[in-house]
Amino acid sequence: MPIAREGWVFILGPLALAGTLWGAGWHAGGAGALAVALMLAFFFRDPRREVPEGEGLILAPADGTVVAVARYPGNELQEEATQLSIFLSVLDVHVNRAPVATVVERVDYKRGTFRLAWRDEASRANEQNLILLKTAGGRLLVKQIAGFLARRIVCRVAPGQHLETGERIGMILFGSRVDLIVPASARLSVKPGDRVKGGSSVVGVLA
Repeated sequence: MPIAREGWVFILGPLALAGTLWGAGWHAGGAGALAVALMLAFFFRDPRREVPEGEGLILAPADGTVVAVARYPGNELQEEATQLSIFLSVLDVHVNRAPVATVVERVDYKRGTFRLAWRDEASRANEQNLILLKTAGGRLLVKQIAGFLARRIVCRVAPGQHLETGERIGMILFGSRVDLIVPASARLSVKPGDRVKGGSSVVGVLA
């Protein structure tokens, strides 16, 4: 099972402890440490995805449950926009992916609170990383939003970087939310309650 590179710093500690305890004859402690390492490996899994091909397709930027599809009140796209919000539980894959083939126009980090990620106010108040993307069909915005447990956002991209559809752009550690902001003209095909997979689920089409 592929593991996201950000996970090894968390996994190697309990894995080494498991080996030490087991070698010292403390089998129960070694088994417990190994169980922790395996749980962390599960959280940081980074499965390969089959990326659908098609003109103007918008893919989910993250795994999880759609919790909102609504008008976006912000103005980062400089036009009317729609917000698609995805909640990631601790059981979901937490690697985030580019929803379209694009160029990164801007990356902004905003400090904030750590409210429960499935609530609407998390989109406005929580600590978050904003990735503005420029495409031939217009601008899109991906928000990596920290949650109650998630206290670290990892962003792998920088302004000017070219991204392929479904390419890994970062991750959020231990439960979180990802908002995708698209032009209001885009035709979205998901609704609250739907389950999506980052880099493989089609959530809409750019007009």
